[in-house]
Amino acid sequence: MAKLYFYYASMNAGKSTTLLQADFNYRERGMRTLLFTAAIDDRAGAGRIASRIGLAAEAIAFERSCDLRLHVERAADDGPVHCVLVDEAQFLTATQVDQLAVVADVLGIPVLAYGLRTDFRGALFEGSARLLALADALVEIKSVCRCGRKATMNLRVDAEGRAVAEGAQTEIGGNDRYVALCRRHFTEAIGAVG
Repeated sequence: MAKLYFYYASMNAGKSTTLLQADFNYRERGMRTLLFTAAIDDRAGAGRIASRIGLAAEAIAFERSCDLRLHVERAADDGPVHCVLVDEAQFLTATQVDQLAVVADVLGIPVLAYGLRTDFRGALFEGSARLLALADALVEIKSVCRCGRKATMNLRVDAEGRAVAEGAQTEIGGNDRYVALCRRHFTEAIGAVG
């Protein structure tokens, strides 16, 4: 039976690297995969998944209005799809997560979704919240805080490296805008702003 998986972590934990490795494993065995990534995150180029260690692959860029189940069904018209992999899954809508659940439950295709659990304020993203509610398997990918403890939070910083506690939930960026921290150091940094 196919399952819906949610692999979640803080920034810079290797989510995209892990996704690209899973994709490689399927393709190496002659299996067909479909890769999706959020259109809003075009740092590596539109419709491209790239990891910090240099791995990259082309993907279907999804907008909030995309029907992911329909994309998968149409792709399956051209031959079997053995796995669906979604990068930046925090940017999925709740409806899109429901569509991915149908891909697993009805179409029988495993779905591996990779993304952040929380934003820079410690609040759940819409897609992450729905994945936490529906996924058959929740898998934490671990990252490390500067103190050596597990990093679970994403601190947004300004150009000078100072903590930012206000602003839009979504602001695309990498190491220049976000630092992965343990809860203690995140709370201390945000407290210094307030």
